[in-house]
Amino acid sequence: MTLEGVMDGRAAMKDAATLPARMALGASMLYHGAEKLRAEGREQTGRFMESVGIKPGRPWALATGLAEAAAGVLAVAGIATRPAALAVLVTQGVAVWRVHARNGFDVAKGGYEYNLALMAIALGLLLAGPGRFSAHEAAEALSYGRGRARRAFRRARPTVLTRALQLLE
Repeated sequence: MTLEGVMDGRAAMKDAATLPARMALGASMLYHGAEKLRAEGREQTGRFMESVGIKPGRPWALATGLAEAAAGVLAVAGIATRPAALAVLVTQGVAVWRVHARNGFDVAKGGYEYNLALMAIALGLLLAGPGRFSAHEAAEALSYGRGRARRAFRRARPTVLTRALQLLE
């Protein structure tokens, strides 16, 4: 085996390491976002938000639910992973600030332990990006003509799509 093959294998393992983080964060955020988007969940979350000083509660509950659900879907798919991670950092940061910080660290006592774990995963994905095993990488490979698509797209010049993909990585 060549040094290039070993290095490529290590790079693949590093890229594969983003998969469990993306799946865990995505599933958690999709679940929590979907709960807030249901009619009764939106009402309950809206009332709760108003009780902790986030007013008007219902619109903020809807916005939070949309941000969390979208972040979950995007993280699982590996598309716009960095903006999704940023959405998680913002929503969980507000949750810690307005709700959980006063309860301490212990999640069993309403603390911020779980939020901190979600934020750590999101920060890792914000820094690392989606990794090689993602829909983003597949779309980028098609747009740049790497791999099997190389022959079909060999003469393609950078387009708005390729530039947008670079920004959303």
